[in-house]
Amino acid sequence: MTTAADSLPPALKAKLDELATQYREVGVQLEDPEVLADHEQVRDLSIRRSALAPVVEGYERFNGLLEEAAELRQAIESGEDPELVEMAKAELPGIEEQATSEIETVKAALVSSDDNLVGSVILEIRAGPGGDEAQLCDADLLGMDEKFASKKGWDFETLDFTGGEGHGGLRSVSVSAKGEGVWAELSFEAGVHSVKRVPATEAQGRIHTSTATVAVLPEPKAVEVKIDWGNDVTEHITTAQGPGGQNVNKVATAVHLVHNPTGIEVRMQESKSQHQNREKARRLLMARLYELQLREAEAERSAARKGQIGTGERSEKVRVYRYQDGIVADQRLETKLQLRQILFDGDLSTLMAALIEQRTAQRLADL
Repeated sequence: MTTAADSLPPALKAKLDELATQYREVGVQLEDPEVLADHEQVRDLSIRRSALAPVVEGYERFNGLLEEAAELRQAIESGEDPELVEMAKAELPGIEEQATSEIETVKAALVSSDDNLVGSVILEIRAGPGGDEAQLCDADLLGMDEKFASKKGWDFETLDFTGGEGHGGLRSVSVSAKGEGVWAELSFEAGVHSVKRVPATEAQGRIHTSTATVAVLPEPKAVEVKIDWGNDVTEHITTAQGPGGQNVNKVATAVHLVHNPTGIEVRMQESKSQHQNREKARRLLMARLYELQLREAEAERSAARKGQIGTGERSEKVRVYRYQDGIVADQRLETKLQLRQILFDGDLSTLMAALIEQRTAQRLADL
């Protein structure tokens, strides 16, 4: 006879036992006065505990149901009390069903737990072909993501900003977003966003297509990315440059970092302080190196697991914003959403919920 316990392979049980131990250890750390004095450490540990909670608490409920089912079987096998035997036989199928349902819920939480552990990301938006119109699209996407971050209660900090040549657009922007679930949701923004609309400058009413490239990088802690700043990184200090190449700052405060082993380059000039630009440039360089590590690790895994951390190629078109129809079409979903709700109000909750559900189903199929 197949039981709920049979739906838990030994390897998965070992993983869940390990996470349960981590969950208890984090709880102990959060009671340590020295830890409580460090607000950043408390935030990181709280995010970790929150990410583990659905998995561990569900696993504990599952184990409780297994114990209850074992007691009912023992009562049936003993046969000492006919009335108790009949009652146990009636209750056992329901307990087994609850346990099976609980472990399926745990599996769904487990395949998303790594995403929820990442509490800080760097979001980069860059204009594609289309001139002024593409730069306006950049500004619209930045506004959408900033409103969504505000609704979620995330911190949203501009790291670098390069304005457009007119009309209020922008050529590129890098921002840091921090908070619970920030990677789990914002990772879906990575890719090419296409905007179809009639520009204000279009006299004949023709629809133009502009694109913006969005990258979302998990922002690591310093301990997760080892960089030999003295030997592996070349630093150049220059004056900041504006659109068209003109100097916008006569003082040398812009920081240009080159990671020699990989060739990754980072430029930062948003702040008038060289020190602040260096700090932000280092954070962005660490994030890009971390993303590279994740991509290399992902390349070694099965192609069927493209939904895991580290995917989301920039060349993939993920979403189309159709102004004439007033709709947004996400290429990963069959449903269409209202343009005003998504782009202007920044209400991505329905969209993100559908994408998370889809990704969870894909990952469960790969277990």
